[in-house]
Amino acid sequence: MAKKKSSASEVEQAQVDAGENAIFNKETEGLSQSQIVFRRFVRHRAAMIAVVVLFTIITLVYTALDWRIGAKEDPYIIPGWWKYNFEDMPPLLFEDCPGGSVGCPTIDAIPFLDGDGVKMGEHPFGQDDIGRDYFALVMRGAQRSLLVMFIIGLIAATLGTVIGAVAGYFRGWVDAILMRLVDFIITIPVIIIGSVIGYHYGNKGAAFLAVLLGFFAWTGLSRLVRGEFLTLREREFVDAARVAGASNRRIIFKHILPNAIGVIIVSVTLLMSGAILLETALSFLGFGVTAPDVSLGLLISTYQDAFTTRPWLFWYPGLFIIAIALCINFIGDGLRDAFDPRQRRRLTRKDKENARMMKNRSEVAS
Repeated sequence: MAKKKSSASEVEQAQVDAGENAIFNKETEGLSQSQIVFRRFVRHRAAMIAVVVLFTIITLVYTALDWRIGAKEDPYIIPGWWKYNFEDMPPLLFEDCPGGSVGCPTIDAIPFLDGDGVKMGEHPFGQDDIGRDYFALVMRGAQRSLLVMFIIGLIAATLGTVIGAVAGYFRGWVDAILMRLVDFIITIPVIIIGSVIGYHYGNKGAAFLAVLLGFFAWTGLSRLVRGEFLTLREREFVDAARVAGASNRRIIFKHILPNAIGVIIVSVTLLMSGAILLETALSFLGFGVTAPDVSLGLLISTYQDAFTTRPWLFWYPGLFIIAIALCINFIGDGLRDAFDPRQRRRLTRKDKENARMMKNRSEVAS
């Protein structure tokens, strides 16, 4: 009797699953693979919130300060919406600062206590030791950190994809040489490589530092791409392309690479998140971006001793670092779920009711 009940419940569950599969097939009917991936990504709430937050941060950071293009003596200036630049030194404020400190933030974000609404004030993030507006410094630091993140991501994605694709497709001695190079670079801690590069070239600017770091950040991605190519090169569509007379370059970049793009995109997003943390760590240790330029890690390093007396000099750069890194990680999670064909969205109550109705109709028809 128990066996009959269990078999009946299994049949019923199988019918419900068939109805759910029919719902999924109906939703994706007539859509290309890219459209299916985009629809899955848009339905990932955490990823979409991260996209909005990251876009807001980038817009805020890159529109706040003036852009100076051309020669330093007579540059062309594109004005930003914030009244101070990161090099300006207005008078240092002493009034209304707790504990006898100086340059305290003037932002008033709690309108319910004093009843005068939200106010930015003259210096919403406060001022540093010599009077520079800290909001402008944080915006400049976020610009440099984001620039480093995107440059490292671009270079590492290009090198890692090409080297991994070549090694996985050709195999043999090509694979052996390239993978031994990868093993050699991986054995050296990235913080040591970054420290050596930053010590010698940190004064060349954030962009130059990011380019050099990008040449050593591709190793993990190359291994993932190699693994994908080792699997995909044995598929039927690759054999068909060879029979059709396609060249190796065309097979790699036109046939195999599009099928491995999901792994590459997800890995690059996580690599970019690690890149901004690497830049922060190097600047904190004094081997990253150096003065007179500014980065978020350099701001934390410069004012770490003021944490007990003026903690806002530590808070704001740290909050921007955490926000950017979390946004990149959430976007990477959303992309991973979107590219994974085994991932399905959670069915709503309405979808489950539709699945049951389809099961009942099939029973009546039979």
